Amino acid sequence: VANPSNEGIGGKAGNSHYMIRVGEVQNLYKSSKVSKNPQSALLTLDLHGCTRQDALINLDKSLAVWIDAAMQGSYPFVQPVMIVCGCGSQILSETVHTWIRSNNKVSNAPKVQSSRRRKL
Repeated sequence: VANPSNEGIGGKAGNSHYMIRVGEVQNLYKSSKVSKNPQSALLTLDLHGCTRQDALINLDKSLAVWIDAAMQGSYPFVQPVMIVCGCGSQILSETVHTWIRSNNKVSNAPKVQSSRRRKL
């Protein structure tokens, strides 16, 4: 008996995008709130089509802009950012994941908890 094909089964293991927070190291993990910066909505970096090296260059360049945006906001000087890396070969997803872990002014955004309570 032949084994069935795995083609078309399952999905990619990485993330297509990352929601992160950028800003003051001492406030990055303490607060569930982010700075209110009226001049910017959610900052986004789209890495589609980038090589691994180009993605790292873009991330490092953008980090300075994001930190500046956080510092121009209000306390706790933390800015939300979305990094889009797509669903391709996952090289970009792995690159972004490693980059986030290597920067002390960057953290993954906490998961949003639903405020609904289950009725019994």
